[in-house]
Amino acid sequence: MVRHPDTAVTGRPAVLRRFAQWCLAPLPAPPVALRRGPLRPGVFRSGLRSARLTSQLGAALGVAFGVCFVTGLLSHLIQHPPGWFWWPARPVGLYRFTQGVHVATGLASVPLLGAKLWSVYPRLFSWPPARSVAHAAERVGAGVLVAAALFLLVSGVLNISRWYAPMPFFFTAGHYWVAWLAVGGLLVHIGVQLPAVRAALARPTGEPRQDGLSRRGLLGGVAAASGLITLTTVGQTIRPLAGLAVLAPRHPGAGPQGLPVNRTADGAGVRAAALDPAYRLRVTGPGRSVSLDLAALTGLPQHTADLPIACVEGWSATATWTGVRLRDLVALVGADPRHAHAVVESLQVGGRYRSCTVPPEHVGDPLTLVALRLGGEPLHIDHGYPARLIAPNRPGVLQTKWISRITVRES
Repeated sequence: MVRHPDTAVTGRPAVLRRFAQWCLAPLPAPPVALRRGPLRPGVFRSGLRSARLTSQLGAALGVAFGVCFVTGLLSHLIQHPPGWFWWPARPVGLYRFTQGVHVATGLASVPLLGAKLWSVYPRLFSWPPARSVAHAAERVGAGVLVAAALFLLVSGVLNISRWYAPMPFFFTAGHYWVAWLAVGGLLVHIGVQLPAVRAALARPTGEPRQDGLSRRGLLGGVAAASGLITLTTVGQTIRPLAGLAVLAPRHPGAGPQGLPVNRTADGAGVRAAALDPAYRLRVTGPGRSVSLDLAALTGLPQHTADLPIACVEGWSATATWTGVRLRDLVALVGADPRHAHAVVESLQVGGRYRSCTVPPEHVGDPLTLVALRLGGEPLHIDHGYPARLIAPNRPGVLQTKWISRITVRES
């Protein structure tokens, strides 16, 4: 049967063409009487703003946000691993590096985003406000991207400062989902603006001055601001630069036994239970269960490892830990450490991180310890006395303190 050209075979493309034409059709111009204040022509007179400047700032910001997103996504997957995800135990400082980069690039993005918003600020008041439906959608998308970027940077700074009062939501969940929104908006923005960006970067330009400042000088100032922020905060991750970390919220050497503390025993409500002489660590496996008091734990073979505590807030510090290998405790209850998961629970009654699951690659690693001593001394109670988990290449929130129970499950 021969179909007529207007049948369903060609009808869908025709509908799409009409829809595209409708989206691109000019909208009626608003009354000129509404063009007041910042909407008036010639209000923004700075000669520094240009398509080339905006493109250069946007390229730098896009790279910073891309690195920040990838490293942040990695941190989220480590803390909330889906079934397909795998994270190795070695090298021991890999997470320390990736999370340090995440926080450093986030902080360095603050002046970049500020300069980028300044460069495009006059476009908020372009006339007419919407030339077409497509142009209106593009402006709404750019607004969503700006709002998401500001949310990520502001909430990130509040998090590393451990100031959660202004955030009526769980930081990790909010930060994670808005990051996807920001990256989606960024990819759409790049797709829309890429031809204009390429043209702007390829076009030769002079160096107009505004109050003695050139565009090159402005870019240099923004780069210097980002570099200065990085230099004065990255010492919380890179110990040799700790003396320069005057803007870092945490100093890696401040705290009992030379390590910072995020959650104290009193804050967790475990002081009495941790100091109770009747304390027992219960290890349950497929073959048997054991209950070990502190003397019994100390009587088992002890091992020492130099491992970092790496916090999601960006700070990290290496310390010397001594205790019982987790794989020895797993073997004690009849499980094979190479194929076992260990659920480690704290004395804490509640809390999002009162327990964690240690996968086989960490259970079987000889550096994964149930630590009893720090720097040759018994653990300070705020560092997890009488026993805590310390494993290579894991976030600090998964290094469970005040361990009460270990449940072993074979894969």
